[in-house]
Parts: sequence; structure tokens; C-alpha cells
Amino acid sequence: MSNIAETYNNQGFVTALDAFTEKEAQRYRAAFETAEKKYGLDQVFRQLAFGSANFSLPFVDEITQLPTIIDPVKEILGPDLLVWGAGFFNKEPRTPDFVSWHQDLNYWGLSDLEEVTAWVALSEVTSENGCMRFIPGSHNAGVVPHKDTFADENLLSRGQQLDVEVDEKHAFDNELQPGQFSLHHGRMFHASGPNRSDTRRIGLAIRYITPAMQQTSGEKPFVRLVSGRDHSGHFQLIEPATEIMSPAHIRAYQYNQKVQHQDLYGSAVQSGKQAIPAKSA
Repeated sequence: MSNIAETYNNQGFVTALDAFTEKEAQRYRAAFETAEKKYGLDQVFRQLAFGSANFSLPFVDEITQLPTIIDPVKEILGPDLLVWGAGFFNKEPRTPDFVSWHQDLNYWGLSDLEEVTAWVALSEVTSENGCMRFIPGSHNAGVVPHKDTFADENLLSRGQQLDVEVDEKHAFDNELQPGQFSLHHGRMFHASGPNRSDTRRIGLAIRYITPAMQQTSGEKPFVRLVSGRDHSGHFQLIEPATEIMSPAHIRAYQYNQKVQHQDLYGSAVQSGKQAIPAKSA
């Protein structure tokens, strides 16, 4: 077993891995913010950027296939990899938004545990500007009860949070430099605080799964095959995006939203609220 896999299995995460240089991080950030300026008022763009950015932004699809990210994920999941989702998770300066303690796989409607989230920093990520926090070893706790709070400042619009006490004195602050990334388990207890700094925090969360995984609903959303082969046929494979906001990829995203709706949102119904799945903090 590699050091990455051993550390991941023991504590539920691996951190401070190098995806690309700080200069390349600046280039990717500039590409995102340029697209954001052009399309930022478009609701569909905002939805894609949050959940399926690799469908709408070719440079995000490029990031998801970088060997520097793919190779460590392979050490954990094996050679055959699909990208189930990829989205930006940003915090603006001096804002109160936070993410409560939660487990991702509690909400995604996936059939097993063969999932790894790579969280890639395009800006400096610190305790002050709201980095992710992990409880080491908590991925071994199994599925833990959650409750929906619908708190206004919680970036998870259900306000989903663990319905158990979390001893935060054991929390690890996942600080990253631009171009670094971390990997964490789908049952890891994780959260993040508000951005108390004067700088924007920008991160890209990529959800890798194996082809053996499937939606518990039995439906087949679109995914990207980024390594190896798909021997299972549990998903529909989509070709890479070659332009920003291509109509075909928008339709694929909208289809995914439809077929995943029951898995992701089924238990979250509240007047005036639109639930979204738990993302990486």
C-alpha cells in the first residue's frame, strides 16, 4: 500500500499535495474569473460552475485529468475513474457564509464508498478565509444522522449538519497554497468557517468515483471517464467540453439534475427553499 493510500485509509484525508505551480493556479483562476465576468449573471452558468463545472469550462475538464491529481486518486480507487461532479466552492471577502459539519455521501445517492473528493486551491486557503476542517478518523464512524437547519448563512441550502456532537478541538485546518490540493473520504466529518479576510477564497471540488458505483435510483446521469475503462455501464459517458456553455453539455447537466433530484433532494422539502446536495466545504 502506498503512503498516500495508507494515510487516507487511516485518517480519511491526505493534504498539501501539489497539483500545479502557483503561476498555473493564477492562470486557472484568471480563466474562471474571466468566464464569471462574462456569464456570471446567467443562472445556468452559476449552477454549472457550482456542480458540473467540467461540463461548462474546458479548463476545468483539463484540471480533472491532470496526472498530478489523477495518480494519487488511482492509488486509492484504482485505475478506472469517472468524474461524477466538479464545482467551484468560493467564499467572498468579509462574508459570514459557512459550511456546517456534514458527510458528503449521506446525500449523493451513490451505492457504495468508492468515491474520493479532490479539493484544489486556486487561491491561498487559510483558517482566516474559511478553509475546510476535518475530524481525522471520522470516516470510520459510518453513516451518522444529520438534520436540516435551513440556516440562511449556511452554504448548504438545506443547512444539513451532523446530528451528533463534534469535538472541534480535534479538528484539522486544511490550509493550502495556490496549486495544492487535498483528498478526502465521502464519510469524513468536514466543515468550514466564514471568510474573515480581505481576499477571496477559491477552490474546485472534484468528485471521483469508480465505474462500479451507481445511483441508488437506478438512473444513469452523465459523467466523464478520465482514466482507464468503464466496465459497468452504470452511467452515461459524456465527451469533453470544447467551448464554454455548449448547448449539449447544458442539456446533459439539466438531465443530471432531473435524474439525481430524488437521490439528492428527496427528503428536503420546505416551502420557499430549494435544496442542494452537500458539497465539499
